[in-house]
Amino acid sequence: MHALAEHLGCDASEAAVYERRLATDPSEYASSLLRATNTELLLVDDGYPPAEIGTTWNELGELAGCRALPVLRVERVGDQAGADAVEAVRAEVSPARARGFVALKTIAAYRGGLDLDALPMSSRTDRIEGSRMRDALLAALAANEATGDPLPVQVHAGFGDSDLFLPRVRPGYLKPLIERFRTTSFVLLHCYPFVREAGWLAHVYGNVFFDLSLTIPHVARPQAALAEALELAPVSKLLYASDAARTPELYLLAAAWWRDALASVLPSMLPAEAVERSARMILRENALALYRLPRVPDENANRRSATE
Repeated sequence: MHALAEHLGCDASEAAVYERRLATDPSEYASSLLRATNTELLLVDDGYPPAEIGTTWNELGELAGCRALPVLRVERVGDQAGADAVEAVRAEVSPARARGFVALKTIAAYRGGLDLDALPMSSRTDRIEGSRMRDALLAALAANEATGDPLPVQVHAGFGDSDLFLPRVRPGYLKPLIERFRTTSFVLLHCYPFVREAGWLAHVYGNVFFDLSLTIPHVARPQAALAEALELAPVSKLLYASDAARTPELYLLAAAWWRDALASVLPSMLPAEAVERSARMILRENALALYRLPRVPDENANRRSATE
């Protein structure tokens, strides 16, 4: 609350922040918070919120005053195609890089879990889940790798909304996929409460990266989560991200609390001369390299990249 109140110039109370929010034009309010993060580039999931009620990835970039690029959600393509999900996913994924997408994303965690071999048959027709989701996801991964230049694949792993079953979304379940698709970079998203497990995968496999989006800003002790993430994983495998969606305040809080956590944790883990370089890697350089993102002029080099 104090971080928001300081930015908004109001009392540090829920009522005061809410009053300021209601009194401000929604677009101006969101833009103010987004621009205060000093974000250089946004990577935006194209599947949430739904297009009819959400802000598009390019509109979000305009609000933030930075470049934005889309991430293709596999389940969004499958849901729209219905019975033809597998073929539709193949057709969308193969040219995805040429069409400007910088990554793929799967929310298999919400469609039955990450233990793909244990997924049941599904009778739903309004969305792909269970074994139908598995078939579509495997088709997407195969088509992506067959291009010879596969996009990174973001995978929701760990906590989220109430329509997932937490024990089934442990990142360790992804081990068979990580080993099967070795030329594909997998980015494990969120990871709480399995942060150490995600860090182990990033430590063991060269094609695994992870973030603490959603974990930061939601957990009460972001420093503890960051320390767990770096117990095994090198700083070259951890990415800054917010997972902010629908609530603009989360962009600012995530940026502030990531920065504060890095300032607290890195000096206790690394030699003094490595602290700033490692913070820049986590906040910016790792994402630029992994997603092959364009670099901005040197005068903006202190800005961070972010995934929504």
